[in-house]
Amino acid sequence: MEMEKSVNVFGEPLKICGGNPVTGFYRDGKCNTCEQDVGSHTVCIEASSQFLEYSRFAGNDLSTPVPEVGFKGIKAGDSWCLCAARWMEALANDRAPRVYLQRTHIKALEIIPMELLKPYALDLS
Repeated sequence: MEMEKSVNVFGEPLKICGGNPVTGFYRDGKCNTCEQDVGSHTVCIEASSQFLEYSRFAGNDLSTPVPEVGFKGIKAGDSWCLCAARWMEALANDRAPRVYLQRTHIKALEIIPMELLKPYALDLS
């Protein structure tokens, strides 16, 4: 599994998304990706209760712990590397969570145009 270059949507070094719970395709805290990451877990979000409820309804329950795989569950306010297509789906259903662009992998832009991400950015001044 060869990791893609670890850069964010601005072409700068990718910052850590979250460590509690540990996130990312590689479970390294960053939204790094590779060819094997078919879901493109590249968008660093701040989970909201609205989004978590939507995600559970859509078939991806992120808030329920799964101890057998070491997953403690996500709660509102947690940072998480989300699949780019799932973010787009949440956007289409008016449930898109806020994002950290400096922590979002550049590969996310292959699925989500920057114009759609910017209004949800938590780290633009």
